[in-house]
Amino acid sequence: MVKTKKFILARQFHGEPQESDLQLIEEELPPLKDGEILCEALWCSVDPCNRLLANRLREGDLMHGFQVARIAESRNEDFPVGKIIVGYLGWQTLTVHDPKTMPPPGFGPAYILPDFGELPLSLALGVLGMPGNTAYFGFLEICQPKAGEVVVVSGAAGAVGSLVGQIARIKGCKVIGFAGSDDKVRWLKDDLHFDAAYNYKKMDVDTALKEAAPNGVDCYFDNVGGVMSSTILSHMNSRGRISVCGSISTYNADPGEVPMVPDNLRPILLQQLRVEGFNVYRWWDRWTEGIEQMKEWVKNQELVYRETVTEGFGNMPKAFIGMLRGENTGKAVVKC
Repeated sequence: MVKTKKFILARQFHGEPQESDLQLIEEELPPLKDGEILCEALWCSVDPCNRLLANRLREGDLMHGFQVARIAESRNEDFPVGKIIVGYLGWQTLTVHDPKTMPPPGFGPAYILPDFGELPLSLALGVLGMPGNTAYFGFLEICQPKAGEVVVVSGAAGAVGSLVGQIARIKGCKVIGFAGSDDKVRWLKDDLHFDAAYNYKKMDVDTALKEAAPNGVDCYFDNVGGVMSSTILSHMNSRGRISVCGSISTYNADPGEVPMVPDNLRPILLQQLRVEGFNVYRWWDRWTEGIEQMKEWVKNQELVYRETVTEGFGNMPKAFIGMLRGENTGKAVVKC
């Protein structure tokens, strides 16, 4: 008899999630059927999208999320025992999974991890996984940056934003980042070599951009939405490009209360801006391309990453809530 531990949604989130909204239970797993594999979680991911997608769950449902897992048992010749996979398997320690099963809308299927060499497997949840490809494709394909242009990144010390800023620097752009603490700002400037970085809790965004980008902004990678993004849009140059990756400033808001922000359509119209949201799995057919390029930049020390690691599967809720509060620098992961 094989049992898994799993976190289920005990109560719908109202505002900021509470640890009591999630319940840890044990559940017996069925024997494998033909085509199925048994996956043992090694690393689990907490991401902003977990909060957004939780609105689709019913009480008692498994919490959604990515994990890096080892195949412990297999009845699928394409997924042999011992291989390491990445998949949207949820918050559970053991999973019976059919690789042919379609993932939730907007997500790609489980896949066997390419060779990382000496790099840690946890990077498959960060710089060498979905967040890395989000930065790589979401920035380069939508913003199409040119050397010498000014790029602004909000949520710049997070899993995606910290990579976008470095890719912009590699491409010869001037990079300005906004983050939520002085320590994060120091990291952006000292280790990631942003040209300018500001703590938006202490420095007015409009004033910061007048200082750092007196001639305007060409590209904006938006992770936060809300009033900050409205202010940044007002500083965009003609024909500027905005890649909309997330809106974490609103994720804990009551769905029935639409946050009021300044008129965004006016600068979009007057400055002829191109604004595009995206789902990274649009580029699923090029997934390996993104991972290989990011891996090359990491190995050449052109790109720096950081992980905020929480020890123990039982601490998933704590890691999740801390991530939503901005307590992580770089990618937030849980070692199972």
